[in-house]
Amino acid sequence: MDSKPHVVIIPFPAQSHLNSLMKVAKVLHSKGFYITYVNTEYNHRRLLNSRGPQALDGLSDFHFETIPDGLPPSDANASQHLPSLCESTAKNCLLPFIKLLGRLHEHASNCLVPPVSCLISDIAMTFTVKAAQEFGLPIAIYSPVSAISILGMWHCRTLLDKGIVPLKDESYLTNGYLDTELNWLPGMKNIRLRDLPSFLSSLDPNDHIILNFVINMLPTAQTADAIIFNTFSELESEALDTLSSIFPPLFTIGPVPLLLAQTQQNQQLESIGSNLWDEETRCIDWLESRKPKSVIYVNFGSITVITLEQLYEFGWGLANSKKPFLWIIRPDLVDGGSLILSPEFLSETKDRCLIASWCEQEKVLNHPSIGGFLTHCGWNSMTESMCSGIPMACWPFLGDQQTNCRYACIQWGVGVELDKNVKREMVERVINELMEGNKAMEMKHKVLQWQKIAKESTSPHGSSYTNLEKLVNHVLVKRKI
Repeated sequence: MDSKPHVVIIPFPAQSHLNSLMKVAKVLHSKGFYITYVNTEYNHRRLLNSRGPQALDGLSDFHFETIPDGLPPSDANASQHLPSLCESTAKNCLLPFIKLLGRLHEHASNCLVPPVSCLISDIAMTFTVKAAQEFGLPIAIYSPVSAISILGMWHCRTLLDKGIVPLKDESYLTNGYLDTELNWLPGMKNIRLRDLPSFLSSLDPNDHIILNFVINMLPTAQTADAIIFNTFSELESEALDTLSSIFPPLFTIGPVPLLLAQTQQNQQLESIGSNLWDEETRCIDWLESRKPKSVIYVNFGSITVITLEQLYEFGWGLANSKKPFLWIIRPDLVDGGSLILSPEFLSETKDRCLIASWCEQEKVLNHPSIGGFLTHCGWNSMTESMCSGIPMACWPFLGDQQTNCRYACIQWGVGVELDKNVKREMVERVINELMEGNKAMEMKHKVLQWQKIAKESTSPHGSSYTNLEKLVNHVLVKRKI
């Protein structure tokens, strides 16, 4: 077995995390690393179901392993309950992961794989820090969410200590309290309580589980050898400056899709994907028949769940805008019910609408016919939209998305926000504001500026490109077992 450096990569078992860390894995493979990519057993089965039984066979130097997530077995083709997943991975995954590293050590002794050089762990899987310490391995913690969102999560403890949260009762959701300005928080401009991660100002017990998980997660991340962000320093400089005084050395290597585009991949590796749902290729075929910059792309990501009423309001808002649209409606998007669109809606939109269950989002966003993106503001979606030069209509659902939305609309100038209480008239207005008029021109100009900077940062000698080289040379290849 050759002496390639061997990195073990483990994402949190949610779709956006899988997508982001898969790209990082491919980037490092192009740098000469042997890759062991660790999925949960549940998601590994879903990937094989969606992509085919041989889809993850990979290459001789790109290998997949699995560990259990600790939740009851399920054959559902749906996102798992996030609070349960947070609790279970934190409690149940350390021992299986240590056993996996032990097996890899045995394989290395028998010259079946190179010795493990380092670990890259999702920031939400920080049990891996203990495993790294046990094996004497360097570990880099990877954040698939924005730097500003991680900073907001870091400030959660301060807000709890000051008694600003939790909210006293439901009246605080509507009495203006969420508009309290928190500009005294280091590294965060023009921030309000409502713009911080949603679980901080929620009365839902499930969100309290996630809040406790996050509060415990970040101090553990402080003990890692490095923190990696899927961002570029020019976009989030203030947040990164503040975080640099809190965490170990920071490495911004994003946007990762553009960094990956700088590498040469063989065809077999390019075909290895991470989407848990079947991708409908007809989306691209349909876009081919549309005029340039004419289509609204609508996708609320992998975890957002909406009511049937919200679905109808979005649908009729899109219909009334008279714009063509491509709408991704996951099988589990609607809460507690199957999707039934009215004959009137289908008749009104039949010549200018395509509804699909999933798609290759980067290909869609880079298609010339796309003019705007109605998004939940997940960080992958936002960075991919900026990489593609596409402005956004922002409707955040949970977690870090509120913070991303605020910065997209106020700080970066690439988006316009929809009110949480969605109504069709508002959707119609925002869609038109996104696609035509002075506001649309301003957002388009801004997003193209950010696209240019992002491309420069991931090109040779750019900030993200240089940071990747430093990460590899000074953290990831230091020592082996």
